[in-house]
Order: sequence, then C-alpha cells, then structure tokens
Amino acid sequence: MIGALLLFALVAGALGCGIPTYQPQLPRVVGGEDARPNSWPWQISLQYYSSGQWRHTCGGSLVAKDWVLTAAHCISSSRTYRVLLGRQSLSTDEDGSLAVQVSKLVVNEDWNPNKLTQGNDIALLKLANPVSLSDKIQLGCLPPAGSILPNNYVCYVTGWGRLQTNGALPDILQQGQLLVVDYATCSSRGWWGSSVKTNMICAGGDGVISSCNGDSGGPLNCQGANGQWEVHGVVSFGSSLGCNYYHKPSVFTRVSNYIDWINSVIANN
Repeated sequence: MIGALLLFALVAGALGCGIPTYQPQLPRVVGGEDARPNSWPWQISLQYYSSGQWRHTCGGSLVAKDWVLTAAHCISSSRTYRVLLGRQSLSTDEDGSLAVQVSKLVVNEDWNPNKLTQGNDIALLKLANPVSLSDKIQLGCLPPAGSILPNNYVCYVTGWGRLQTNGALPDILQQGQLLVVDYATCSSRGWWGSSVKTNMICAGGDGVISSCNGDSGGPLNCQGANGQWEVHGVVSFGSSLGCNYYHKPSVFTRVSNYIDWINSVIANN
C-alpha cells in the first residue's frame, strides 16, 4: 500500500501538478475561445508522420515526465508519432516548446475499436526521453480514484479540434467551458441513452460549446477544491449529427475509473 501511494504521488505530481505558471483566463465565451498562452501546460498535440511532414491528429495530457494520457481511438500501430509540448500555436516554433518522439504505445486491454460505446477509450504513450518541466511544460494532476463529479460542475475542454462541424482546424489552442451532465441525465432518453456508460463523463450538451474532431484524447480540465486542475476526462466521442448538438454532450473517458491501470502501466513500462 505504501508503494502504491508513493507511485500515485509520483504520477499525479504531488510535488507540483495542475497549477499553471500562467493561469487560464476563464470567461464563458460562446463557441470557445483562444486559450491564454501556456495556461494549460500539460496539453499536448499528438502528431503522426505522413508525406514528409508531421500532422496533428489528437490531443493528450502530460501526466508524468515521460508519459502522456490520450484516447485509444487516436492510436494506430502502423503510424510513427511524436508529441508536441509547450505550444500555443501549432505552426510557430515557440520558445520553450519541445517535440519528443513516442517510444511505446499502451492501449487499454479492454478497448474495442468496433464498440466505441463500451468505453475504455484510453491509452498511454511513453516518450523517448523524459521532459524537463518548465513554466510552459507542466504535469496535469490525476483525479482521486473513483471520484465522480456532480451535475453542472464547471470544467474546460482544451484542444486544437475543429471550431465547428466540418469547420477549420485552428492554429491556436482553444478552450471551452463545459458543465458536467451526470450519468442519470446523460443516459436518459433524449440524451445519450444506453450509449454512455458509468466509465464515461458527459459534459456540455447546450448546443453551443463542445469538443470536435481533432480534440480527441485531450483533457477535460476540472479544478479541485485545492485549486489544482485535474484531468477528469479524455475526449472520446460526440454525436454523428455534428459537434455542438443539443442534448448530445461531449463524451469523455472517466479518468478516475482508470487510476489503477494508469499506475500499473507506468510502473511496469
């Protein structure tokens, strides 16, 4: 038990996680907004190599100096990946940013790509080299195991996903406020019904702000009572009817359901 507690402390960054040097600016803006530079310093861009260039495919969260948390559906064993850290703009080589190769892909063993609505859409990526933390690159905290956020809890989704259905991909990191929709509501008729499970989190559904294509794998950032930001969700799926669809909130893998798995993967790899 002592070893498990120590491991959690190391992974969750008990010595400093979830407290950005540059605090995010959090007014509610319809459709999301540009994030303050480096205010979500655990946010990464997962990129794959194709036709001589690196292309953004998903988001993710730095949860240890050499581990990134993302979605299983983002990962293909046939691709070569790198992680871009400390960035605001994907097109600008910003001072203090890093590009690090991915050396290992670990997809949750219960993930089934043909059954997205079963959940378990979670993966860990080991970086080829541990990164040095800075004012622009910091760890996101993991939530306490088993924790469930109450209905209407205020969280923020971040990423470089499309600004609207079939819309453009932004160059600047975006943030959007989403309110948690509890399981009883989200699993009811007229919402997501049986498509959502207890190993997921729903957030949004107001028809205005949501995650969208390109945000997958990125964090649902929720602030704890101690002021630290915790990565409570990993962007998993949205409605085939389109992003920002009313009563079809963004669906996230619930990270608190996978703390033991995360700790085990990091300890054994």
